[in-house]
Amino acid sequence: MKTAIATVSIAGDLAEKLSAIAAAGFDGVEIFENDFLAFDRSPKEVGQLVRDHGLEISLFQPFRDFEGMPEPQRTRTFERAKRKFDLMQEMGADLVLICSSVSPIALGGIDRAADDLRELGDLAAGYGIRIGYEALAWGRFINDHRDAWEIVRRADHANVGLILDSFHTLARKTDPDTIRAIPGDKIFFVQLADAPAFNMDLLYWSRHFRNMPGEGDLDVTGFMRAVAATGYDGVLSLEIFNDQFRGGSPKSIAVDGYRSLLYLMDQVRRTEPGVKIPVPDMPERVPVGGIEYVEFAADRKEAGDLTAMLSTLGFRKAGRHVSKDVELWRQGGINIVINTDPGGFAHASYISHGTNVCDIGLKVADAEATVARAESLGAKTFEQPVGPGELKIPAIRALGGSVLHFIDGSRELSQVWETEFMRVEEGSGTTDAGLTRIDHIAETMNYDEMLTWLLFYRSIFNTDKTPMVDVIDPAGLVRSQAIENADGTLRITLNGAENRKTLAGHFIQEGFGSGVQHIAFETTDIFETFKALKANGFTPLAISPNYYDDLDARFGLEEQFLEALKSSGILYDRDESGEYFQLYSPTYGEGFFFEIVERRGGYKGYGAANAQFRIAAQKRHFRARGMPVR
Repeated sequence: MKTAIATVSIAGDLAEKLSAIAAAGFDGVEIFENDFLAFDRSPKEVGQLVRDHGLEISLFQPFRDFEGMPEPQRTRTFERAKRKFDLMQEMGADLVLICSSVSPIALGGIDRAADDLRELGDLAAGYGIRIGYEALAWGRFINDHRDAWEIVRRADHANVGLILDSFHTLARKTDPDTIRAIPGDKIFFVQLADAPAFNMDLLYWSRHFRNMPGEGDLDVTGFMRAVAATGYDGVLSLEIFNDQFRGGSPKSIAVDGYRSLLYLMDQVRRTEPGVKIPVPDMPERVPVGGIEYVEFAADRKEAGDLTAMLSTLGFRKAGRHVSKDVELWRQGGINIVINTDPGGFAHASYISHGTNVCDIGLKVADAEATVARAESLGAKTFEQPVGPGELKIPAIRALGGSVLHFIDGSRELSQVWETEFMRVEEGSGTTDAGLTRIDHIAETMNYDEMLTWLLFYRSIFNTDKTPMVDVIDPAGLVRSQAIENADGTLRITLNGAENRKTLAGHFIQEGFGSGVQHIAFETTDIFETFKALKANGFTPLAISPNYYDDLDARFGLEEQFLEALKSSGILYDRDESGEYFQLYSPTYGEGFFFEIVERRGGYKGYGAANAQFRIAAQKRHFRARGMPVR
């Protein structure tokens, strides 16, 4: 199978699109007619430009409102077709997409449509062109691939075949397994798109909210499994209409698209026995056992402020690097690394972003296999010179300019702390606060980058996504979605800011890019933890008393329990499965903060209902510090 992407899927003029598509690794391109019409080159020059990029024209599209037209419109459609075929010949394209008619004057009838396609097939054969017929989900008479296939079957012409599109099938909830009965050699082309699960007009949904396979909620894998079972071995192409993509980076979107196709084909290969899918051999999605460490880049002064906050949270300095200016701070199973060394990646990250989380270490079953899968999906490996006493730890470049390192149970990597750090014991006056592990890490990015982050994590690691929720900031909306593994040992929340006036947007702007905005630590008894924190001099984020009045109204809490929450600044939520408690540190720098959480019962969420009250409190804290945030 070859890969392609429609020019409509990415931003830029046609030349920019082709450059990005070629750089991402695609074999071909669908030329969307409007992109050609808006370009100032002849068809012949466009065809040569495509070939100069090492691509082929996989499809020219769309040709609309063809079948079932009454006279004189029917004669006119054939004249239009001749003009398109002349253009395609000059361009060097040999397959055109005919989408089912939506014309209000079109006439229904399977046989009438088949006769039209047969006659068009005769015309196309004279040009050396094939025609592919596609059922639009909102087609007037033909809106189901089963009906489209019946028309193609009755047309019975070598130059007439079927084009399948995952969106058109799945959006109408048509069973994709019905595709298995279609002969693979009569499927001329396959277009792929995912989408979030919205209940809206099909045309509007399709034109504005499609996304890459793996980014939405449709069963694109099931669709593709059915296609593969037919023996189809032609082009797999992405046709994505998305408002975010139209304004995004052509290079980034093209890279996402290629990654999504590889991810999809790998899933199909593993779940549809007996089919041959030509995809690079790669390990399975990687199980993650949790977060081994979080590393901050800082200078010495800002590191002092950070470690002072960590001390109030009950952390103690536990190690000093054998050869670099790097410290290890610990509590429970949490490892926090503070890197103030004047060289290397961490220093470069500090110069670019100020104090920030520059590196996350993940516990995985096989570190080398993790890197191998990530590389197969287009991620770049990360290496820097290994100093005295250091280990070479497998790593990749993550998004937002950070790094992911991988620690497994091998003899060498499992001893990283004993090997690279000299043990120290400082902070004897600090009270352990009972923090046990990292519950989740919250990464903040511009909203139009969220799907890129989502696909990156889901394609490499054995994780799933939660439904997207809206977080209300007084200055705007932040979209939030979590990536989780099955047992909850890895939780990453993705928070997409739509404007710079929100706290999340301010963090991105002042930190010069996306990154980790907060880390949530888990405790088994948040009230006992608060007592220890208070003994350490910790001052929690001040929450409005009005919040607790409303909390009582919503949940009918016992007076003593409510007072315990209020006096300690703890936020509360519950659902049908359990309870959730949240305690926040004041903000650090340009909006970074720590959170302490306790989960009781089967609570799976992140306290989204409390987010607006937390954000309002943080903005008050910003203003109290004399910092300009709305």
